[in-house]
Amino acid sequence: MRFTTARLCGGKALMAVSSDEMDIDMEKAAERFRSEGCEITQQDDMMIVFQWNGMETTLYKQGKVMFFPLEDKHLCIKYATEMLESL
Repeated sequence: MRFTTARLCGGKALMAVSSDEMDIDMEKAAERFRSEGCEITQQDDMMIVFQWNGMETTLYKQGKVMFFPLEDKHLCIKYATEMLESL
C-alpha cells in the first residue's frame, strides 16, 4: 500500500492519502473500531472520527486517514497502512 502525506492544522496533524482507489465500508469499519475499544465521536457515510492511540483519528471512505496530533510522517504511513490493511 502506498501513501502520500499532507500536513494539516498548522503542522500538528498528518493525513495519509492512499494511492490506491478505495471504497471503505464505513459501518464495518466502525464496528471493528468499537470492538477494539475505540471511542467513536462522530460517524456518517463519509467519515468516522474516533480516539485511537491517544490521537483523534479520522478515517474517510476514500481511504484517507488523519491523525491529530502527529508530526512524524513515517508513523503516519505506518499507522494508516496497519489500519487500512486490517479492514
